[in-house]
Amino acid sequence: MKLVRQLLAIGRVAGRRAEAGSVRFAALALAALVLALGLGSLVAVHAVYAGKEERRTARTPVPLGGARERAADATAWLVGSDSLDGERRFSVVFLAPYKGNAPLPPGLDRWPDPGQAVLSPALWKAGAGEGIDRRYGRLAGTIGEEGLDEPSEWLAYVRPRDGLSAERPTDIIMGFGPTAGPLAAALEPGSGRLDDKPEWMFQAAVIGMLVLPAVALLVVAARTGAHARDRRTALIAALGGRRLDRALIATGEAGPPAALGAAIGAVVITAAVLNDVRIPYTDYILSSSHLRGHVPSAVLAPLLAFLIVQIAVVVADLAPGRNGSGTRPRVTSRQTWLPRLAVLCPLAIILAVRGPDFFPPDTPLRTLTSWAGIGATVLTLPAAIATVIAKAGNLLTRQGRTFGLPGTLVAGRRTSTHPGGTARLVTGVSIALIVFMQAIAWQGLFGGQTAAARETLDRVGRSVVTVGIRGAASASAVADFFTGAPGTKAVLLASPDEGRDTPLTLYGDCAALTALHLPCPAHETRLDRLPPDPKLRALVRWTPHMDPTLLVRRVDARTLTERAASAGGSATFAVLRPDGGPLSVPALKQLSYEAFPRGATIGTPGEDQLTAGVPNRDQGRWSALFGMAGIAVLAMTAGLSAMAEFLRQGRALAPLSVLTGGLRVFRTSAAWSVLAPLVLAGVAGTAVAAALAAPVTANGESYITGELILSTIGVVLVVSAALWTWASRVAIRQAQSWRPNGD
Repeated sequence: MKLVRQLLAIGRVAGRRAEAGSVRFAALALAALVLALGLGSLVAVHAVYAGKEERRTARTPVPLGGARERAADATAWLVGSDSLDGERRFSVVFLAPYKGNAPLPPGLDRWPDPGQAVLSPALWKAGAGEGIDRRYGRLAGTIGEEGLDEPSEWLAYVRPRDGLSAERPTDIIMGFGPTAGPLAAALEPGSGRLDDKPEWMFQAAVIGMLVLPAVALLVVAARTGAHARDRRTALIAALGGRRLDRALIATGEAGPPAALGAAIGAVVITAAVLNDVRIPYTDYILSSSHLRGHVPSAVLAPLLAFLIVQIAVVVADLAPGRNGSGTRPRVTSRQTWLPRLAVLCPLAIILAVRGPDFFPPDTPLRTLTSWAGIGATVLTLPAAIATVIAKAGNLLTRQGRTFGLPGTLVAGRRTSTHPGGTARLVTGVSIALIVFMQAIAWQGLFGGQTAAARETLDRVGRSVVTVGIRGAASASAVADFFTGAPGTKAVLLASPDEGRDTPLTLYGDCAALTALHLPCPAHETRLDRLPPDPKLRALVRWTPHMDPTLLVRRVDARTLTERAASAGGSATFAVLRPDGGPLSVPALKQLSYEAFPRGATIGTPGEDQLTAGVPNRDQGRWSALFGMAGIAVLAMTAGLSAMAEFLRQGRALAPLSVLTGGLRVFRTSAAWSVLAPLVLAGVAGTAVAAALAAPVTANGESYITGELILSTIGVVLVVSAALWTWASRVAIRQAQSWRPNGD
C-alpha cells in the first residue's frame, strides 16, 4: 500500500513539473468538466421528459362515458387553444361544474367564479404586455405547481360567464389521473405533448454536440506532452517497473485535474437539483422538481466523468508502442498532396451549392448531389486552409528576411514547413461548423408554409385580421363584437363545402368592399382576377377553397351578422379599417371572449402557420446553444493541441531570446501556430458552412441569421485569442527560465 501511495505521489509531482504540464492539467480538467456536464445533461433531459409526462398523466381527464344520469360528481370540460404574438400555442381549458361535487384539475384549490380565469404564472408574466390577465375574464389566481408539467408552461383555465354546456358525453369529466379511471389523452390540457420534439432528438443533440466534443478534448488532453512521458515510461521500464506501476503514476498525474473538473461539474449539477435554473439563450426554466427524482443518476454523472478521464489517461500511457523504446528517427513529410487536395475545395463548394439546381426538385439525385458536395467540402476544406496558411508562411519568411524580423522569419518557416499539422488542427473545427449549420438549417426545412405566412405578415401587417368563432354564436353576440370594435368594417368569407369545386364567396357592405378595392355591385358578381390589394389577396390565399374565382355579394350589416352567426365555425370573417391602419389583435381577442361563450380564433391571415412553426424555432435555439458549446470545446481542443505542439518546440526556441534580444519571437510564433489557423478556420469555415446550408433553406424558413453567424465566429475568435495569449505567456516563461547548458 505504501508503494501505491508513493507511485501516486510521483505521478502528481511529475504532472506539475512535466513539459506542458499546466496545459495538460487545464485540458484534463476542462475535459472532465465538459464530460460531467454532458452526462448530467443526458440525465436532465430524461428527467424533464419523464417528469412532464408524469404531471400530464396526473391531470389528464377521465371522461364519464355512457349515460349522463350516472354522473354523481362531474365537470363539464372543453379544451381550446390560444397564442401570444410570435409564440407557440398554449391550451385554454373551459370548465364548469356539471353535477354534484364537481372535481377540479390539479393546481386549482377552488372553483373560479363565472367569468373568471386562472392562469399559470409563466403565462401571466409573458402575456402582461397583451393584457392576458383580462383576456378571458377577471383573474381569479394562478395555477399551482402540481398542476403544471413544468414551471415555464403556459396554461389557462376559464369558467365561462354563462356556463358550459356539455355537447358530447366525452365532455363530462368524472376525475383526473389514473386513479379515477381510464384516461382520455385527447382531453389532456397542454399542447406540449404534440409540440415537443421526441426525447431521443434532445439526447442525440447532447451526445453529438457536447459529449463527443468532450471525448475529443479528452483524447487530445491525454496525449498532450506525450514525448516527455514516453521518455519517462522508458526509464521506468529500464528500472524494472511493471504496467501496474506505470498505471498508478499516470493515475496520480491525472487525478488532480480530473477531480477538479468533476467537482466543478458536481457543483453545477447540485445547483440545478436544488434550484430552478434558467437556461441561457433558450429562456427555458429547468425544473429542479424533475431532477430531484433522479438524484442518484445526477450524482453518478461527475463521478463517471472522473473515472472516464482516469481510464483514458491510463490507456493512453499504456498503449502499445508508447514505451519509448524506439530509436528510429521520425521522417517529417511536407505533405505535398495538400495543395492538390486544396484545389478541389472550390469545386466541392460549387457542387454542394449549385449542383442541386441541375436536377428537378424532390428527386433523389438533387439530394445526393448536395450530400456529395458537402462530403467533398468536409474532406478538402482543411487542406485549403492549411495551404493558405503555408502560402502566408512563405510570405512571412520573405518579409522576415527583408526587414530583419526574427520572429516573423521563424514563424514563417515553421508554418510553411508543417502544413499537415495545420490541416489536422483545423479539421475538427471546420467539420463541426459544417455539421452545426446543417443541423440548424434542417430545423426550417419543413417550414415552407411558415415562410409564406411570414411573407404575408410582412406585406399586410395587422391591417386585416381574421376571426373564427368557436362553437355556436347568436346574431346578437356577433353584433356585440362588431359594435365593440368601432371604426372597423367586416367581410365574411364563406368557403365551399370540402370536396366541392365551387367559388369562394365574399360578403360585405360597400365601405368594406371599397376598402379591399372591390366593386360594390347590386347583384352577385364573379371575379376571375383579383384586384392588386394585398389584404384581399392574403385573405383569399389563406382561406381554403378550390375554385380560383371569387364571388362578391353586397349585404347590409344585419344580413352580414346573421350569416356569420348561422355559419358558426365553418366561416371566417375578417375585420379591417377603411383607412388601412393596424388593428390590435390582443384587444380583439379580449373582445371575442366578452362576446362569444368560448371566444374566437383571431390573427392575421396565415398566422396559424407561424404559430405552428414556433416549435421548430425553439428547437433551433437548443441546437444553436448545444452547437455553440460544442464548437467552443472543439476549438479549445484544436487550440490546446496546437499549443502543446508549440510548447514542445518552445525549448528549442528559447536561445533565440538571447540572439534576438527580446521575447517578441514567441508571441509571433504562437500567433501563427495557434491563433491564425483557428481564426481562419472559424471565419472561412462559418462562411462555407452557411453557404452549404443555403440549398436546404431555399424553400423553407431559415434560422441561420446574421446574429448566429457572427456569434459562431465570435466564439472561435475568443477561444483563439485566449489560447494564443496563454501559449505566448507559457513560452515566454520557458524562455526566461532557460540557461545555456551545452545547447
